[in-house]
Amino acid sequence: MLNIADTLHRWCREARPFALATVVGVRGSAPLPVGTSVAVDEDGTAVGSISGGCVEGAVYELCRQVLHDRGAPQRTWFGYSDDDAFAVGLTCGGELDVFVQRIDPAAQPHLVTALSEIDRGRPVAVAQVVDGPEYLLGSTLRVLGGDHAAHGRVDGGPADRAVADQARALLRAGRTNRVDIGGEGDGCHDRLSVLVHVQASRPRLLVFGAVDFAAALSQAGRFLGYRVTVCDARPVFATTARFPHADEVVVDWPHRYLERAEVDERTAVCVLTHDAKFDIPLLRLALDLPVAYVGAMGSRRTHDERLRLLRQEGVTADELARLRSPIGLDLGARTPEETAVSITAEIIAQANQGTGRPLTRITGPIHRPSSTRQWTRPEPSRPSRSPDRPPELALPANGVTSHGSGR
Repeated sequence: MLNIADTLHRWCREARPFALATVVGVRGSAPLPVGTSVAVDEDGTAVGSISGGCVEGAVYELCRQVLHDRGAPQRTWFGYSDDDAFAVGLTCGGELDVFVQRIDPAAQPHLVTALSEIDRGRPVAVAQVVDGPEYLLGSTLRVLGGDHAAHGRVDGGPADRAVADQARALLRAGRTNRVDIGGEGDGCHDRLSVLVHVQASRPRLLVFGAVDFAAALSQAGRFLGYRVTVCDARPVFATTARFPHADEVVVDWPHRYLERAEVDERTAVCVLTHDAKFDIPLLRLALDLPVAYVGAMGSRRTHDERLRLLRQEGVTADELARLRSPIGLDLGARTPEETAVSITAEIIAQANQGTGRPLTRITGPIHRPSSTRQWTRPEPSRPSRSPDRPPELALPANGVTSHGSGR
């Protein structure tokens, strides 16, 4: 649903009924993830895609039928083992579990409000009942970011609490997923399957070093949906004019900014400073934080010297194993733009447990489930050391300048 939320919100404002088809389950190789939707309005206008083209015609007709019949929601499978599946074109080797529901905006105010939150880019989780008693199918409940208050209704009782708890957990994790509710422990009388659509705050890409490579990397990061920060201790280089694609440009010592920055298990840290007085205190801290990726630019010789200095600072072998250095995948990149592709490709591969190898050289499913790995903080953690400020750096009186790009 998130993939077409802007159009759905507009249709709701115009009070236009529509049918919403959503992928609620995937087996094998499928081109698009769980939670992806296509919608069709009463005029036959379609928006979105759930299969990259394989079964769109069949899904379109099913949406038209559900919209016209005004009946209960329907679920159907498109699988490679079915003759009908081949007939409608699902030749990618996977199976799709699709839930189709008629949406009348006037009758579903909580969904309309949730779409408004999504359209504004706010963190929100929208829980949609996709399996269970017929009278509960399509029920929605939303949980907002911040206070995590729940709004909406499933059964007006134990299911509301159980669904809200699952939605809060997935909102904190920042991922869309289907969960089963009911049975012992949660107090629910009915067994339900609930798809929780999650729009989390954008993951962060922290780029340290105001160099040409940082400009290209900030543009690539923004394209991939990251909230990009460029940080450098040199005010003459760290300017919004040089980094128009960054969400913010910060003038400060890199390690000092990272000490106060909000990071999580989705954050990528890219160190492009190529200077030991910045690199060592910054990497010492970054490798002890619960972030997804830590990479550092430099030659093989620079990397070896960097490892030696980090070991002197007490960084453990397990922490050093997290460091991606030299940064990026081996693409033969030379220009800043090519290097940005190399770096972001490595970030994507690590986040999704990809191999980084050509698909022509490997077998198995092309599309993997989203990673659910959790990073574990090593113990004990150590306080970071602050090097003396070099005299050639003219920092502001408070040591920090932050420029928002307004993007």
